[in-house]
Amino acid sequence: MRRVRPGAAASRGGSASRKVGEERALTSVAAGARYEETYEEPKDVPRLWHVTLSVSGAEAPLKEVRRGLEQLAHDHPFLLTSRYANDHAEIRYWEEARDLHDAAAVALRLWGEHRQTAQLPPWEIVGLEVIDRETYHYRIAEGFGPLPATPVGVHPF
Repeated sequence: MRRVRPGAAASRGGSASRKVGEERALTSVAAGARYEETYEEPKDVPRLWHVTLSVSGAEAPLKEVRRGLEQLAHDHPFLLTSRYANDHAEIRYWEEARDLHDAAAVALRLWGEHRQTAQLPPWEIVGLEVIDRETYHYRIAEGFGPLPATPVGVHPF
């Protein structure tokens, strides 16, 4: 999460930038006030999104599917867990993105972009769920949705 100090320009490439050598006025926070109570966060700060990507296709040897998913997890350590069978797999992970559209776009490219390097089966994406962190935790607390990704790693269904 990107935090902006009080008095600092919050925009990226915005009009509030200082000239080289120009002093910046310091501002103070009232005694006892918290940062969150006093200052608003910029709107373009990335958030965490829980992604579940489901893929499916023609049967492939289980050893090759597992090895491919393990390679994908090694190449991209953000992957929490993968479950697999010889004709489908599910990948779950947290993505940091500005909004749902960005998180979904990254998820939709994941399988295709890494199919060659991780030697993944030529399966197609058949499902995608992207939910924000609050919704994920709400579902878990209410007993709905997928259980937390434990144990982490690559496992058969």
